[in-house]
Amino acid sequence: MFNPQLNKNGELQHLLTIEGLPKPIINHILDTASSFVSISDREVKKVPLMRGKSVFNLFFENSTRTRTTFEIASKRLSADVINLNIAASSTTKGESLLDTIDNLSAMHADMFVVRHAQSGAPFLIAKHLNDHGQKDIHVVNAGDGRHAHPTQGLLDMYTIRHYKKDFTNLTVAIVGDILHSRVARSDIHALTTLGVPEIRAIGPATLLPGGLEQMGVRCYSNMDEGLKGVDVIIMLRLQNERMSGALLPSAQEYFKSYGLTPERLALAKPDAIVMHPGPMNRGVEIDSAVADGAQAVILPQVTFGIAVRMAVMSILAGTHG
Repeated sequence: MFNPQLNKNGELQHLLTIEGLPKPIINHILDTASSFVSISDREVKKVPLMRGKSVFNLFFENSTRTRTTFEIASKRLSADVINLNIAASSTTKGESLLDTIDNLSAMHADMFVVRHAQSGAPFLIAKHLNDHGQKDIHVVNAGDGRHAHPTQGLLDMYTIRHYKKDFTNLTVAIVGDILHSRVARSDIHALTTLGVPEIRAIGPATLLPGGLEQMGVRCYSNMDEGLKGVDVIIMLRLQNERMSGALLPSAQEYFKSYGLTPERLALAKPDAIVMHPGPMNRGVEIDSAVADGAQAVILPQVTFGIAVRMAVMSILAGTHG
């Protein structure tokens, strides 16, 4: 099957989605990221693997955290970074997405990191570059619509591997607004590929999309049942803009049913880890006592995220094996 992410030799050409990404490539990214993390796990090394390369951060949708970590990752690799907040520039003047890409390609871009509200936009850009013979420009999807957020999925896998070592005997619960979450989709594809035997989705029925069972996911609308005996809990950000409307009652009601409290965490295994892609809504999806507690690995996730993004960019640029 044709995979637009891979070149004819089966090597990573773009990172657009975890879906369909071969297991050896996922492991290669995680292993490469590991080489960038210092022994203390607190720091990420600086390695000049992309000196002289230009990385354009194209954010058609706001995201301070993701853009900042990509910027830090690029700088740790010694790349030149150009940040473009497109929402406020060319496309508002009527220029099309692909016109913008053509103009930036002419400025000798080596890589585009793309965040876009429309699902599929990074695929469109990758196809356009490919069709115009610009195979030396690489595209990284930094989140597209409700579709995918592959680097977040990969950093989540790195975090799980770091703390749990092996994927093949884990039970992982993903909790919250799965319907609107591109992180959840990327995580489910990655966990499945890496051999996790049990993946659970926990949330109100209105926020659990159809088709999860076909992906091998067990669905729970009762939080206490869903958390029993799990090894890893991935909490999702509740998109506040979706609190109003028919999908959900108030934030307080949501917290009562689906908030992660110390009592609920006690239902999981004693060594379970708690993850969150951030930013957290304390008191809505997670209790501060849990977010700041010993089982939370939310801050290490951020550090690992820089290393994972460095790994993706250096592999795409052909500077790292």
